[in-house]
Amino acid sequence: MTRRHGNILLDAAPADRPALALDSLRTFEVVARRLSFTAAAGELGTTQPAISQQIKRLEAQLQVRLFDRVHRGILLTEAGRLLQEYVEAGLATLDEGVRLVTARPAHEVLQVATDFAFAAYWLLPRLPRFHARHPELDVSLVTSDRVPLPGPEIDITLGFGDGRFKHGEAWPLFREEVFPVCSPRLLQGRQPPLPVLELGQWPLLHLKAAPNSRWYDWKTLLPALDLAPLPAAPSGAVLSFDNYTLVIQAAIAGQGLAIGWRHLVDDLLQQELLCRPFAGLATSRYGYYAILPERKRRQRLVQRFLDWLLEELELPRESLAGARLAT
Repeated sequence: MTRRHGNILLDAAPADRPALALDSLRTFEVVARRLSFTAAAGELGTTQPAISQQIKRLEAQLQVRLFDRVHRGILLTEAGRLLQEYVEAGLATLDEGVRLVTARPAHEVLQVATDFAFAAYWLLPRLPRFHARHPELDVSLVTSDRVPLPGPEIDITLGFGDGRFKHGEAWPLFREEVFPVCSPRLLQGRQPPLPVLELGQWPLLHLKAAPNSRWYDWKTLLPALDLAPLPAAPSGAVLSFDNYTLVIQAAIAGQGLAIGWRHLVDDLLQQELLCRPFAGLATSRYGYYAILPERKRRQRLVQRFLDWLLEELELPRESLAGARLAT
């Protein structure tokens, strides 16, 4: 297929024509701009014969003459001027793309260790605000179902305890308040708080924690709330989980009462996925801490994340949608 460009008839490129080397096109652009093999060689840091041979190979590959050799140098042919127009535009586009890619700031990755529940219910919903403020800094979460311990590859740990951690400096984030929660569907339209005697109506969802766990269980929570002793479970299997995230998901699904930790369930209460069926709460002597490693590696990045955490805690107790939580 043939088409015309000015006075030039252009044939469609054969399918078997080899691809043009970028170096050849860059050499052509310099020669076409300088109209001198010698000047082009000086600009490109090579020799005049090497430039001449490169142009000859390009002309042979294209099967078209790009330059007229005259007594005092070289001149572009009409085909050469046409190719110069497109090569200059193409190289300018390519150079701009390379500039934009290399100008992007390198993303640094902050390794943050925490437990599943804190990551899922408190940290993850708020991370977009951190990324909006620090787009150059990525966060990689390292999670476990137990209190994570600072490790050599971890930059900051968000752990639950009494503040006495063996490895690193602990910054208090918040103490925890604890209370029963359940799906609003279990109340069947009744308005809380319900009478304490209603506690025995529903299964209690249990977390299988380690013997030295700092988390409340039902046996320790009910006396702290001045509620009745642990009631006998209604008929049916007792539901126990080794992961607090699963406990909360079971509560949302209407499978029983769970122990709610304020900062982990606040957003779920606001979204009305959970509710507080009974009055009263217990204040734990434990809470969440930001644990900074003893080594000062990447201290600047860690400080940015810690500053953001502390600012988040200064915000009013509200959902991420901005509506104040009912208490």
